[in-house]
Amino acid sequence: MSAELFIDWMSLASLVLLALALLLSLARIIIGPTLSDRVLALDLLTVVAMGFIGAIAVRTGLTLYLDIAIALALLGFLATVALARYILLRAQRGENA
Repeated sequence: MSAELFIDWMSLASLVLLALALLLSLARIIIGPTLSDRVLALDLLTVVAMGFIGAIAVRTGLTLYLDIAIALALLGFLATVALARYILLRAQRGENA
């Protein structure tokens, strides 16, 4: 078995596992009983999406996908910080968090 064939099969396996993780995190966003659970699941969704993009970059050999993953990481971080701040302000007002 050549190294190229091995990388091809392993990147395919990682894409399948990451797709499963994406579905599970989407289910957690929908089912999550509290807002904090949903924010954490959204953060997990962005991390798994970055892994998905990285696996596609390895599979295709295009490094442009890595720039997209970096942009997604920055966007996911900002979204998580904004939602955490929203939860904090909501808790300070005495609303049900």
